[in-house]
Amino acid sequence: MAKKAKAEAVEVAPQETIVQEVQVKKEVKPAKPSWEIKDRFYYLTSNKSPITFTIPSKHTKKHALLYFDKKTGKQREIRYATNQDSPLVDEQKGEATLGHIIFKDGDLKVPKEKQNLQKLLSLYHPLKGKMYEEFSAVAKAEDELDILDLQIDALNAARNMDIDQAEAILRVELGSKVSSMSSKEIKRDLLLFARSNPQLFISLANDDNVQLRNVAIRAAEAGIINLSPDQRTFTWGSNGRKLMNVPFDENPYSAFAAFLKTDEGVEIYKSIDKKL
Repeated sequence: MAKKAKAEAVEVAPQETIVQEVQVKKEVKPAKPSWEIKDRFYYLTSNKSPITFTIPSKHTKKHALLYFDKKTGKQREIRYATNQDSPLVDEQKGEATLGHIIFKDGDLKVPKEKQNLQKLLSLYHPLKGKMYEEFSAVAKAEDELDILDLQIDALNAARNMDIDQAEAILRVELGSKVSSMSSKEIKRDLLLFARSNPQLFISLANDDNVQLRNVAIRAAEAGIINLSPDQRTFTWGSNGRKLMNVPFDENPYSAFAAFLKTDEGVEIYKSIDKKL
């Protein structure tokens, strides 16, 4: 009887499977802004608000309504068809019923149901940004905030301004009337001017020539210097000696202000300043 060889079981130590975890960093791309379904408002950017104003709604030889598609590198024709979902002609199917785009009193409200017209006006029309804009509450708030910040800066500058510079700035706006105003009236009107037109006020406050122009005008009013009737020559009021000739087509006081910055003009300015 044959003996069966007993196979000895050999225990094999389980091999550890090494799993290397490879971390793949995925590039996170910013999500494209989604198109929001809502009523939209558009307004003409000119200061005029005509009763009715029509902008082109289809491509013609006179009015090219084309949209450049950056993905394909091609020009795509656009038109407003009331019975089509897309404003792009190559995406429209069947017969197209053309519509008009009319602003009334400078405004145009497009309800959310007219998505084709909204997209034409907001995304594709070449006159956007040139003749009309879409109303944005966020953009309006940002503009108003910028104006308020500018007003605050202008009012702070006006409040801390000395009376001579205040007079110089107001003289640009009010002319010779400033000479008869009291210091409190000048301060009051300066603050009102800074609030109503902060951009112009700050521009004038930073303009050295404004102060020098005021010196020249005050000196002329006081008789310290004289301007000839033809407004071509400045002379000393005391002896008639010529100070300068006014260049052709220049404001005489602006020219004199520039003259006071020259080497010769600095000495004249010192003399005038002592007499004022």
